[in-house]
Amino acid sequence: MQFYGSISVNPELPVEIEGLKKLAENLWWSWNPEAEELFKRIDMNLWEEVEKNPIKLLSKVSYKTLQNLGKDKEFLRSYNKVIESFGRYLNRKDTWFNLNFDSLDDNRVIAYFSAEFALHESLPIYSGGLGVLAGDHCKSASDLGLPFVGVGLLYRNGYFRQEINEEGWQKSIYNDLDFKELVVNPVKDNDNDNDLVVSVRLEDRDVYLKVWEVKVGRVSLYLLDADLEVNNEVDRALTYRLYGGGPETRISQEIILGIGGTRALYKMGYQPVAWHMNEGHSVYLGLERIRDLIQDYDMNFYQAIEKVSANTVFTTHTPVPAGNEVFSFSLKDKYFSKYWNEVGISREEFMKLGKIHDYDEGFGLTVLALNLSSFHNGVSKLHGDVSSAMWKDLWPGVPTDENPISYITNGVHTLTWLAPEWKNLLDKYLPENWKDRIVEQKMWKKVREIPNEEFWKVHKDLKAKMIDYIRKRDLIRRQRDSKINNLSKDSNLLDKNSLTIGFARRFATYKRATLILKDLKRLKKICNNQGQEVQFIFAGKAHPADIPGQELIKKLHNIAESEEFKGKIVILEDYDMNLARYLVQGVDVWLNTPRRPLEASGTSGQKVAANAGLNFSILDGWWCEGYNGKNGWTIGHKSEYSSPKEQDLIDSISLYKTLEEEIVPLYYDTDSNEIAEEWIARMKESMITNAPEYSTDRMVQEYTKNLYLPAIKRGKELNQDNCQLAIDLANWKHKLKSNWDRIKIYSEQEGNLGSFSIKDEIELTARVDLGQLLAEDVEVEVYLVNKLNESQSKIIPMEVQLEEDGIYNYIAKINFDETGIYNYTFRVLPSSKTLTHKHELGLIKWI
Repeated sequence: MQFYGSISVNPELPVEIEGLKKLAENLWWSWNPEAEELFKRIDMNLWEEVEKNPIKLLSKVSYKTLQNLGKDKEFLRSYNKVIESFGRYLNRKDTWFNLNFDSLDDNRVIAYFSAEFALHESLPIYSGGLGVLAGDHCKSASDLGLPFVGVGLLYRNGYFRQEINEEGWQKSIYNDLDFKELVVNPVKDNDNDNDLVVSVRLEDRDVYLKVWEVKVGRVSLYLLDADLEVNNEVDRALTYRLYGGGPETRISQEIILGIGGTRALYKMGYQPVAWHMNEGHSVYLGLERIRDLIQDYDMNFYQAIEKVSANTVFTTHTPVPAGNEVFSFSLKDKYFSKYWNEVGISREEFMKLGKIHDYDEGFGLTVLALNLSSFHNGVSKLHGDVSSAMWKDLWPGVPTDENPISYITNGVHTLTWLAPEWKNLLDKYLPENWKDRIVEQKMWKKVREIPNEEFWKVHKDLKAKMIDYIRKRDLIRRQRDSKINNLSKDSNLLDKNSLTIGFARRFATYKRATLILKDLKRLKKICNNQGQEVQFIFAGKAHPADIPGQELIKKLHNIAESEEFKGKIVILEDYDMNLARYLVQGVDVWLNTPRRPLEASGTSGQKVAANAGLNFSILDGWWCEGYNGKNGWTIGHKSEYSSPKEQDLIDSISLYKTLEEEIVPLYYDTDSNEIAEEWIARMKESMITNAPEYSTDRMVQEYTKNLYLPAIKRGKELNQDNCQLAIDLANWKHKLKSNWDRIKIYSEQEGNLGSFSIKDEIELTARVDLGQLLAEDVEVEVYLVNKLNESQSKIIPMEVQLEEDGIYNYIAKINFDETGIYNYTFRVLPSSKTLTHKHELGLIKWI
């Protein structure tokens, strides 16, 4: 029989439960277990089949099932409770932001740009940590009530699905996403009610972009899609794959994100008061804003930079070169040669925006982002220090500990990653409103009052749940790879009572996934010690172009398949948010072995800690701040090493020693009820100390107070009087840069000034020839360093006394609070109340 066509008939929700549609279209459900449970109850088997996607669930469930649910009194009670809670959340006025800060006018928002967002596995447009951080940032922004929107790209193929074949090689599989089955809806153009479309110029052609919206609680995330019929085939493919293609695809994607995203916000009527670039992928938003300002105001390029940078925040996420993209100058010529003519600057001036030195061989996006923003931060204290040193040449002569790169340590969205079982237990022992008070450390101390038996039972249940899930996945994988039809459906993979250590993250070489394999003989003994066995679970993807990363996966696979380690080392394929939840909620210990100091922050261990798991990690990223001696263990030292080989050896020895002498014995030190009292004490300490501190609630509050609000304030100041202050500031900076080399500093107080009592007040003087500059243009300081501790410096402002023939006399009176021998010198730097940071210009003159 030959059919002529097809008809699609979709189920319709009964009026009694029609709110399920709105609930499914807002990812709020994904961090509220009661809402997720509601979808499960519709059809548990179908829920698993559609991979926890409520949009897909409601499109596939039978009409009869929905009709029955509309009459089911028990289901309706749960439904009404969830819908009421959802409504209260969306309409709540007493949010953290509203209670602490002045509300913003409608459409005045904080705009957050990122190349990827990990919100839920049913929307697979993320690859790893950067996306998870962005997704968690949005969720906490919603919970806290920030006026906030996100901007990203909607990838038709998402990131790849991973299979590991029988030889251990990673296979990358790209599936087409059906947007009708995703939690995305097209944005409508208010002018004509058509789908909202914006365009960007790539070389000599326009590329058109459709705008989609994802609801994340109170926050809207807007995603751009180039897969439109009006575009040619090459351009349609630009938003197919996350981090796919070569440099031409990447620069095109970043133009779409930065420039297209900015145009989309403006077309929707948004007026962002602060702009946040999450990594350098979105940096071209700054160039677009500059172009707009030049067209709308009587400003030149450098005056426009002042206005744009004033309310722009840039977060750098890694010191690794792959995360700090550099493009060839020829590629910049190809895509931006018309731009510099439009804004009235030369090619040389444009290229300098992406270079630190004249001999740089490419154009760096991180450098451009630092030049186009006034607020910059790393993602942990150590990473802030590393970034300051890494980019110090942007502020030549300025001590690295003084340059304008700050830090805000990353966190995780606690309610997304905390197991429902833990939520239920905390509901029992913590205050009723604990979910609104996650950052309150004192409140979490009540965890110590939870009986050990109850606490341990939750963890054991979660561990069993994780192992059952892994066994299910293992069976599916074996069935796929096996040619045997009657393959056993049973799996005894992993032991539910053995110490279980997890390692899951992107397989980049600097993360050293195979460090544990350094001494296989010693590892074999650890894994197979009778009565104290240890098992390891690994998961993670390597970028399709990262061959060394894929070789690490193969090495682990081969070890896992060997007779010596079969069942003791397991490597899982297709690591995503769903698998991540099982792992961070179920493992006993989380292993992290990056090459210090290349782990900027790392957040997987924070998810484990929130679930009372214990971290066993290199002192890198967040663990430098999170470790307190009682909530986990460290690997290696903070030392500098002569070579990577030496570092690997020392760290591996430390790893094995701590496992053998501390971790394994402590786990198996149980009482007659099989309760490990000391182990549980560490688990509680992990949850108490890390859950409140490493939450994105705390992180977003710090972004708001330390970066967003100062950026909003500064942007408002520079916007007054038709941006006159921005114009004046640019002119003043030009004056200082033109005259800076003429400054000369003199002092007759050279050499050893002798010995003084700590009670004495010491007077230091200097004479400064400012040339064409005035005293109000600069600040003169004494810079003191204790010879016994050169990492500590002291800065004392000097007061101008008088001026003689263009030379100014300065004096400082110094009182010491510590004894010692101090070296001192004098320095001059720009001074203006309109500067965001005293070292903003990077100008400094030392004697």
